[in-house]
Amino acid sequence: MLLAADSGQVTALCLLYLTAAFDTVDHDLLILRLERQFGIHGVALEWLRSYLQGRSFHVSYGGGSTSAMVHTVCSVPQGSVLGPRLFILYKADLAEVVKKYYVSIHAFADDTQLYRHCFRDEMATIVVRLERCLEEVSHWMFANRLKLIACRSTLPSLLIIASTNMFPAYVHHVSSGFANFDEFDDHWTMSP
Repeated sequence: MLLAADSGQVTALCLLYLTAAFDTVDHDLLILRLERQFGIHGVALEWLRSYLQGRSFHVSYGGGSTSAMVHTVCSVPQGSVLGPRLFILYKADLAEVVKKYYVSIHAFADDTQLYRHCFRDEMATIVVRLERCLEEVSHWMFANRLKLIACRSTLPSLLIIASTNMFPAYVHHVSSGFANFDEFDDHWTMSP
């Protein structure tokens, strides 16, 4: 982003937040993806299947009391080395969805950012492209049992990052569904 700003570009950035992302991973869909997309077969696939399926838990509390046993039908174990990696593989084809819109994606586990660098006169087009991309991402998330947390609208918020001398001219030019714009000054600090 700093290199883009140095070259006179602005960056449109969208942060995607998921609700209980690790808890909603569909085991059957994950196993299918591991097999078809990543070529995992045989003993390795069966080991992963046994790692995921048939898990249960209960909570111990008070003086030796325990809750009822709950059998999990979805989720990847949190706090494990495999959990974040399995989640990354689970949502790997999200990159193909985003790629169709010429939008860049940066992701690790359940943190995902969509962004696009462009020049100021391209912002209206880029914001519309990002909105369309976000609509398809939202549908993909729903189809894959992942839930986006919406911020102030039905879609996640969009942050436009640019130096102050470029930004004000853009804000009045675009009237998209994204209402909250945060400005940064030339030293990349937030202005009030």
